[in-house]
Amino acid sequence: MRKIGRQRDEKWALEVFDRAPYVTVSMVRPDGSAYGLPLSLVRKDEWTFYFHCAAEGEKMDCLRKNGRVSLSAVSRCHPAFEEDKGNFTEHYHSAVAVGLAEEVTDEAEKREALKLLCQRFLPRYMDHFEEAINRSQGVTTVMRISLAEPAVGKCKD
Repeated sequence: MRKIGRQRDEKWALEVFDRAPYVTVSMVRPDGSAYGLPLSLVRKDEWTFYFHCAAEGEKMDCLRKNGRVSLSAVSRCHPAFEEDKGNFTEHYHSAVAVGLAEEVTDEAEKREALKLLCQRFLPRYMDHFEEAINRSQGVTTVMRISLAEPAVGKCKD
């Protein structure tokens, strides 16, 4: 049997999450049906991710009822035709993880998470961070995802 992709270690998988512009976060609706959407996440360490969002909406309804989530990311995706083999294939780097999402209520942690998000996605505007955070921290919801087990990666180069 031909092996499709290679399993990679946790460190490699976390780097996939770091490189992916969006991470799909899958959760369960209160009625038990599946719900997933791409979000801009930032990783604090090997076990902790953050995202910010509105305080109300379907995502928050899901997470308040059941905080268990699954994360998936792709940082490389390149379809290819291997002429020597006559095969259609895809070269990719992907990662998955499972965890628990909880709302951050500690103001210092919330501020740290928002700073990490800004540093990841808009680093050249960090000189505006203090002004923006002072204006919006009180109305911004921050969610923490704590991984329940190590992230797993897979690739085909």
